[in-house]
Amino acid sequence: MDESQTLVAPQSLPLADGTGPGQRCADIELIDSRIPNRIALAGGWIDQPFLSRHNPEPPGSMVVVALEPVVWFMDRCGMAGSTRRIATKLWNGSLPGRPPAELVRELYAAENAGKSEPSGSQDMIGLIYPGISRLDYDAGVEGGVFPSHIESCRDPEVTRWLERVLHLVPINQRPPGYNPLGIQHLDPRWIRELGETGRECFDGIAGREVAGLGASLNRCMRCWEAILPHTVAHPTINIDLKAILNWFQARYPGAMYSGCGGGYMLVASELPVPNSLQIQVRR
Repeated sequence: MDESQTLVAPQSLPLADGTGPGQRCADIELIDSRIPNRIALAGGWIDQPFLSRHNPEPPGSMVVVALEPVVWFMDRCGMAGSTRRIATKLWNGSLPGRPPAELVRELYAAENAGKSEPSGSQDMIGLIYPGISRLDYDAGVEGGVFPSHIESCRDPEVTRWLERVLHLVPINQRPPGYNPLGIQHLDPRWIRELGETGRECFDGIAGREVAGLGASLNRCMRCWEAILPHTVAHPTINIDLKAILNWFQARYPGAMYSGCGGGYMLVASELPVPNSLQIQVRR
């Protein structure tokens, strides 16, 4: 090489996404983010006031679990990916050292500004509160937007047990144009039962009873199908979510989807589940 030639340092070249030195695209920021992930178990949808206001025996409960950000989860699969993306931008990739309840409200406001169909607060709570949390929702308390009570468990024996018995099998991403709210059967009996599945789930986890955990997942899916049928069947979804769910439920103590429209199959089992991922609970 001619010594008069100038070498260009690699870091001075523009990146493939068009950003220059010192800049990163939003997707890279998300990969590098230390914001926790979250998974929702039984009782999901009870955090939505349009539904919880029909609960004849409030509060209704649901369970969320904070996860260490050690796995890259698919978008549009019920893992609060959009909420985590907003949190990453809002807080520069790490949770601030402020009270969790304050952070939940700040993130809720940031995500739902101008939305006609706001995300439920369980998304924010699951990312921010460590451990396994039961969220109790009562439409008579703050309109049902935030829980009337939060019960959290960070017992190492319990969290290690859940890491061992909860398996995630990738199934699909929600397709473009999908909306779970097209058909709504807001039957108080089913809504009461939905809220009961969250309590059953938390008790099963706290007692390290895979049968109780599994039963709550199965029961929650029956509630979803009864209340919001498009959660498991919709014209835009080109796979048979019901058949896949039935297959897993017939072989293991319990299974449910990570979100409306599919996502990951969450399987409760003491035995290994082929092709599954394991979680790491944030304690």
